[in-house]
Order: sequence, then structure tokens, then C-alpha cells
Amino acid sequence: MPYGLPYVARGQRIGLLGGSFDPPHAGHVHITLEAMKRFGLDQVWWLVSPGNPLKARGPAGLGRRLLAARALMQHPRVFVSDFETQAGTRYTAETIARLQQAVPQAQFVWLMGADNLAQFHRWKDWQEIMARVPVGVLARPGDRIEARTAKAAQVFRKARLKPRENRLLSRSAAPAWGFANVPMRAISSTELRKNGAWPEA
Repeated sequence: MPYGLPYVARGQRIGLLGGSFDPPHAGHVHITLEAMKRFGLDQVWWLVSPGNPLKARGPAGLGRRLLAARALMQHPRVFVSDFETQAGTRYTAETIARLQQAVPQAQFVWLMGADNLAQFHRWKDWQEIMARVPVGVLARPGDRIEARTAKAAQVFRKARLKPRENRLLSRSAAPAWGFANVPMRAISSTELRKNGAWPEA
């Protein structure tokens, strides 16, 4: 497979969880396992990004974050990748387009927390993302109402699946999105950096 990606059978449904993972933590693991169950996914790929264009501060070194992510996320159906660095993509829309070219036999689903949905309209080419792949949104503490009233949620309100249909998301044609209320863990990378659990190298 190109870019060191794992084998993908035709029609396999793969969730994509992008982020800086600075640091990766139990909350990432939790939403990954919930996403596989709630949205009917065969695999989830963690896309550890070189950096977030919406954040002024750069993350820790990529190698350090990859090692930490692989040590934490030990699951046969979860793959940790530096695809964006290898492919030279910076924005999510570019990354998804390149993945669809590289792995045309896969059915991709973009995964995000509800906090990201609230600011999704600020992402570059966000409407293209919605047009390319289904999107699975997982509720996080305090973000449920804000996310449901977000601009993206309003623009694509007709594309939202009913909660009982969420397991069909990975089989749905874009634009389609599902919102899953899941028991969330109130932990964040920001807090771990602040309290010294992820000291600067």
C-alpha cells in the first residue's frame, strides 16, 4: 500500500480521526472505539498532523507524537499514520482527496468531536469535505447544544441522519453526517500540557 498504509479490502469502511495528538490521551482512544461501534466502521486511522493551521502554537515534534500515539492506541483495527506529512497536505480537504486517490477501494468517514463541528465552517473548503465523505460527530462535554446549532449543522441539516441510523453512516453517500451522544471523558490535550503531564521536550 502507498504511504505505508495498511491493507484495505474493497468496500471497507474507514474512519479518519485527524489532529495534532499533542499529546494523545485516553479521550482519543475512547472516541475511536465509540466511533467504530456507533458508525459501523471496519477500521479507524489516526492522522497525526504536522500542525493545525488554526492554531498559532506549533505542536511537539511529529516523531514524539507518533510514538506516543502508537504506544497508547493498541488495537488491531486502529492504525496511526503520518500520512499528511508524507503526502505533503496541510488541510483536511486536501488530505481526504489524496487518501481517496491512494485508496480508492475504501469508504472513508471523517470523524470529529462536537467542539470541532462548532467551528467547522472556519476550516478551509469545509463544504468540499462534506461533499466528499460522510462525517461522524461525537459529543464532548459542554459542546452538544453549540454544535447542533453550528453553521455547518444548519447548512447541512437535511443531510443529518437520525440517531438510530448512525450505523448506516459509513454506507451513506455524502453529504451525510451523524451525531452520536456518547459518555465522554473530560480530558484534553490542552489540560495535559498545562498540568505538566506532557512537558515540552
